[in-house]
Amino acid sequence: MKYDFTTIMDRHGKDALAVDGLGLNPGFTPDAPQEGFDSIPMWVADMNFPTVPTITDAIIKRSQHPAFGYFSPTEEYYQSIITWQQKHNHVTGLTKENIGYENGVLGGVLSALSVIAHPGDKILVHSPTYIGFTMALGNAGYTIVHSPLIFENGTWHMDYADMDKKIKENHIHAAILCSPHNPCGRVWKQEELEKAMKVYEDNEVNLISDEIWSDLLMNGNKHIPTQSVNTYAHDHTIAFYAPSKTFNLAGLVGSYHIIYNKTLNDRVVGNGDKTHYNEMNVLSMHALIGAYQPEGYEWLEELKEVLSKNVNYAYDYIQEHFQGVSLAKPEGTYMLYLNCEGWCKAQHKTIQELEKAAWNVGVTWQDGEMFFGPYSVRMNLAVPYSRVVEAFDRLDKYVFNAEEK
Repeated sequence: MKYDFTTIMDRHGKDALAVDGLGLNPGFTPDAPQEGFDSIPMWVADMNFPTVPTITDAIIKRSQHPAFGYFSPTEEYYQSIITWQQKHNHVTGLTKENIGYENGVLGGVLSALSVIAHPGDKILVHSPTYIGFTMALGNAGYTIVHSPLIFENGTWHMDYADMDKKIKENHIHAAILCSPHNPCGRVWKQEELEKAMKVYEDNEVNLISDEIWSDLLMNGNKHIPTQSVNTYAHDHTIAFYAPSKTFNLAGLVGSYHIIYNKTLNDRVVGNGDKTHYNEMNVLSMHALIGAYQPEGYEWLEELKEVLSKNVNYAYDYIQEHFQGVSLAKPEGTYMLYLNCEGWCKAQHKTIQELEKAAWNVGVTWQDGEMFFGPYSVRMNLAVPYSRVVEAFDRLDKYVFNAEEK
């Protein structure tokens, strides 16, 4: 490969929550490992790979000019997004006027919700649910109504009848879709999105579609932009994207929305402008431009190959070695979502005891119950392949099959 996905980076002392945050927030962050084990960061959703060099080159080049005053996004910024969407998602008709900067997807979700709902309103969200949605919506005064995904034949599915029922019973007119889904890893197919949009249209629901994971697809899966599904989706969906997951830029902050409905777009943009919430960081702009260069396209293709290998290894290992653990093979994202109920009950262990046993030996996976999945664990596979192998070796020897060995 042209780019480096094998070096084990030392991130200690480099502002990395994934390694320096261990044990700092009990109940949210994993504990630090016991003596004799190093930490394999597999919890917070960032990657342990060096990003594409064109990003650091762009930041360094801009930082060499010693003035960082007020500025406006450049034409190159908007054109970089338009070209990226055309090449990756086959989007046509996207213009600068449809794009708006957002200080992070979660902030954008709340900003958008404020123009299609009011605090106290009920919002439809699928469960398992990304913890960021849970905290952000709750803190802003919204009430989440969960429509549980169905796990069947090794795959997660939307329950359209339940969605329709919950929307009608609770007089819901705003919903959030995660596409691809975090933490379950589903990449929704065209027909699934069409059925979901039929439910939303029949009930006059405006949709917020979080598509921040849309570049990170495993084993040849393809992303379908929600707004491309039909006319209703095009006109009633607020979609959010970012280079942050794709290129590991979360610490720089910088996302963007795509909204085709002019009235909706004016209201969302106006809300951000009035609060001064969306004041872009100039280095974030140059990071995006650096990411969306030809080298970024090439780097991403190599990354997807690496992640697919990691996912395939982890999935096959669990199926073969960890009795009582069920999961779907992720189609997108780099997260595994494990249901450990069978193992816990057979071993008379709580999920917290299982999680702690892994933390003790340096496998710092994440509590999955926070995502509304009982007996669940979320696990980040965006680490070098050698670390994936090491992590599952430790889980086998010291956790799932410790008594047998």
